[in-house]
Amino acid sequence: MTSSAELIELSERRSAHNYHPLPVVIHEADGAWVSDVDGKRYLDCLSGYSSLNFGHGNPKILEAAQEQLQRLTLTSRAFYHDQFARFSAGLGDLTGKDMILPMNTGAEAVETAIKVARKWGYEVKGVEPDLANIIVMENNFHGRTTTIISFSTDPDAHDDFGPYTPGFRIVRYGSIDAIRDAVDANTVGVLVEPIQGEAGVLVPPDGYLTDIRELCTAAGILMIADEIQSGLGRTGQTFACDHEGVVPDIYVLGKALGGGVVPVSAIAANRDVLGVIHPGQHGSTFGGNPLACAVGNAVIEILNTGEFQARAAKLGEVMHARLRELIGKGVVEVRGRGLWAGVDICPDLATGREVSKALMKRGVLAKDTHGSTIRLAPPIVISEEDLLWAIDQLADALYDLKNQHP
Repeated sequence: MTSSAELIELSERRSAHNYHPLPVVIHEADGAWVSDVDGKRYLDCLSGYSSLNFGHGNPKILEAAQEQLQRLTLTSRAFYHDQFARFSAGLGDLTGKDMILPMNTGAEAVETAIKVARKWGYEVKGVEPDLANIIVMENNFHGRTTTIISFSTDPDAHDDFGPYTPGFRIVRYGSIDAIRDAVDANTVGVLVEPIQGEAGVLVPPDGYLTDIRELCTAAGILMIADEIQSGLGRTGQTFACDHEGVVPDIYVLGKALGGGVVPVSAIAANRDVLGVIHPGQHGSTFGGNPLACAVGNAVIEILNTGEFQARAAKLGEVMHARLRELIGKGVVEVRGRGLWAGVDICPDLATGREVSKALMKRGVLAKDTHGSTIRLAPPIVISEEDLLWAIDQLADALYDLKNQHP
């Protein structure tokens, strides 16, 4: 078998450098563990940015995919297929919404929500043509399409990709007053991550989502919740909005909806919102394909049991309690909810990438973001023993780094 070094060199030489991966080449995976091409095992504490909430090779999801692969994989939306109705009804029931609109990637789902909100604004709210605006948050991450990066405040995602798409008002995350001040007669919606993942797993103040819900209702505009990373069990509830008992007008879903097998995304909303879309106005050749729907149906069945939500809540308490013990020992702050944490490393000690590489050498895979922060989001199938072992590796890595820089 070709070595890791050779595969990394070939990848770097023949592919665009739009990512900066850690130097590991994964070959196999099962549950919460992966193995590289050289046979070394690692505990996956990133889960494909929450795409693998239910673990690598989840038997129920693989069984659904394999059965569907043998029968039918694609029809396009020119025809119905026998998995589509069940997926539409199942996801609608899971979200409590009348209708869904399936796509493939998370960014496509966000773009879909933007289009729907604008069209709703013109046809239902009565906004004058081409004047609709959507309020968004600083430090957001909703994808990297040209429209989405137009309202990104991350220079890496935003700069040198103009001209930019208008129609967005950027406000401070966590401030309901900032949203209130930005609303005008042409505002059609507020797009918010219930927890900002890419920004470092930033949890807003208590009551923030409730305040947004009440403001949107009073102003007659749409609350749009991007639950692509935070949803589907990760935070100990089906959706992060559930922690405040909030139901948005539009759910934006992806990542774990595909079970780590295929890209599956969707938005979910009631008929008075999604009913503005008519044939020819939005679509996707692969969106809602038979394989995607079969996998999505398996994911919905898993979530309907509530088992993974409860497990994420329980293990999340264990993880956060142990991580807080590291504050002052190389860790400055720990944030998160459920089985999801942002860990700020003391910048005088190491960067997030340096800590991630130190963890990799110890058999734990995590990823940095924004300088000195690392994110931990292991598959919810992880055992408590393995979870605590991973945090022990972080503690030991920080101890070694401190001794290297006394």
